[in-house]
Formats: sequence, C-alpha cells, structure tokens
Amino acid sequence: MDKYQIVETTEQFNHAGTKATADISVVAEKMGFQKLYLKMRTTKSGYLAKAQRQVGYYIDWNNCYQAITEGSVVLLQHPFHYPQLTRDKLLYKLKKEKKVKFISVVHDVEELRAFRYNDYYKREFEVMLDIADVIIVHNQVMLDWFVGRGVPREKLVNLKLFDYLIDAPTPKKVDFERSINIAGNLDVTKCGYISQLGQLEGVKVNLYGPNFDEKMRQCSNIDYHGSFPVDEIPNQLNKGFGLVWDGESIDGCKGLSGQYLRYNNPHKMSLYIASGLPIVIWKEAAQARFVEENGIGICVGSLEEIGGTLSRMSENEYCGLIENVNKINNEVTTGKYAENALCLSIKML
Repeated sequence: MDKYQIVETTEQFNHAGTKATADISVVAEKMGFQKLYLKMRTTKSGYLAKAQRQVGYYIDWNNCYQAITEGSVVLLQHPFHYPQLTRDKLLYKLKKEKKVKFISVVHDVEELRAFRYNDYYKREFEVMLDIADVIIVHNQVMLDWFVGRGVPREKLVNLKLFDYLIDAPTPKKVDFERSINIAGNLDVTKCGYISQLGQLEGVKVNLYGPNFDEKMRQCSNIDYHGSFPVDEIPNQLNKGFGLVWDGESIDGCKGLSGQYLRYNNPHKMSLYIASGLPIVIWKEAAQARFVEENGIGICVGSLEEIGGTLSRMSENEYCGLIENVNKINNEVTTGKYAENALCLSIKML
C-alpha cells in the first residue's frame, strides 16, 4: 500500500505551516509517506498575486492527483487555511475513482476556536468529515466533541500530545526556581492576561517571544529575555515552570481564546516538555488531565494561586516533577506521539 502526504510550502520556506505541522510531516516521511507539494508561489496581495496562487494550486493539485496511486493512503493536515482551486473536487475524485483512504490530522477546529470561524472554515471542516477515513484529534475531550458532532468513535484517534522534534536531543539540567516561563506571542491585545502578570505577588515571570510591551519592564517581577527561533528556544528554558494559559485574564482563562483550552492541545505545552520543564496549567483545560495523570505539573484555577502554591513547594517535590517530565521528554522530542497515532490510523483503515 503506497502512502503519500500533502505538504504545503511557500516561496521562501520548505514548509508553510507551523512547527506542529512541519514535525508531523517529518515523522510521516520517516514512516514512508511520500511528500507531494502544494506551493504558495507568492504571499503578495492583489488580484494578480491571487490569480498566480490559484493557477499554481490548480497545477499542483492536478499533479498530486496524477502521482497518487490507486488504493493508496493520503495524509492531510487540517485546516487548509486558504482556498485552493480544484482542491475539494480532486479530493472527492481521489476517493471515488482511485479508492484512496484519507487520514486527517486536526490542528485546529475553528468552530471551537470561534473567533476565526466563518463560511470558508465551515466548508473546509465539512469536507474533512466527509472524506476522512480516520481523523486524528488532540485529546479525549476533543474526541468526545467529534462524537457529539456525529463522527463515529471508531474513526477517531487520540493524539494525546503534539510532538516537538529536536535534532539530536540530549538530557539537560533544569534548575529549581519558583518562577513561570511564557514562550510565544506576547501581544497583550491578543493575550490580555499577559498585561496583568505584574499583579502576581511572589512569582517571577520569564517572558520569551515577539511583541513584548516595553511598559512591562516597569514590573519588578517580570524579566524579558528576547525572542528566539523554534529550534533554539528549548535551550533557553532551563528553570522554573512552563505556563499553559490563554485569554483575557489571570483569573481563569476567559474569552474565546481562553475557552479554546477546554478542547485543544496547546503546542507550547509540548515545547515546555521538550525543554524539560514541568507545567502550570489552567485546571479546566483539556490537557490538565494529561498533566495530572503523568505527574508533570500543577493545575490552578487562577494565576493568583501560583505564588502560594510555589512557595510551599520543596526542591525535592520539584525534582519529582522533573523526573516525570523526563519520562516523556524523549517521546516528545523524537515524534513518538505522532508515530503512534499514525500507526494506529493505518491499522484502522
């Protein structure tokens, strides 16, 4: 049985997606999924650039159709964020005429994320549900939501955790510190809770990422360490806890982006685990269950609880969390979660 994967690229880069999509592509290739490329030929705006993109997609999708053999398996990563000429038509044609089986990996459910949901994403999601033979979802909570949407449970696979691939991962020393680390977009207009971190008493906060608000340098408990590429940031995170939080407030994950944590696997949690850090996470997040079951961190209802919780934590207790993180660190950094999910998906076809 031949195996293929559809990989989106841009004019400058060898992958158009996030590290999460790129890492799954790497794992799939090692498992024998041949890459077939969709190239975004220009990222410019305007009618001419749009026409150039769509003509390119038309050519690439037809090339994919010609390359894919009858009775094969094709891996797709969803959602496709841009309209692509003939995509839906050829996906249905592959299924009907070449008897192709599709495995779909879900990165985001825009219906759940809500603030980006529109007619395009509704159609994209419906097509995925219609053509996919197996759907890989983030966690058990998301899996149950898909079942509630009418998807047969036997078509669904629980990924459990996104991987965070690191070239030649080596054990690193993580130091005990009563602090939290936040790595990612620091734009306070998108992540409102970040603007309130200066209110936390007795908690040191280490920030890493773009769009830092210079006004926050006035907060005595906050240190900004700069922005680093995805393959370098794990080397910078070497003490304290990694914070998994989102939304408008330090008092619970409020707002649309905060509530999305009830369903999704935040990729930054995988970053922290790959970095060897234990986790602090909202107790109502879907991944709080993973943190508790694996003993890799603490769950809180409000960030205002962290100061008291960390003040009572001993270095021995912290080292126990680190030991548990190390038990799954190698799996995350070598792609075992994606590999296991893909292996199970193939068996289910």
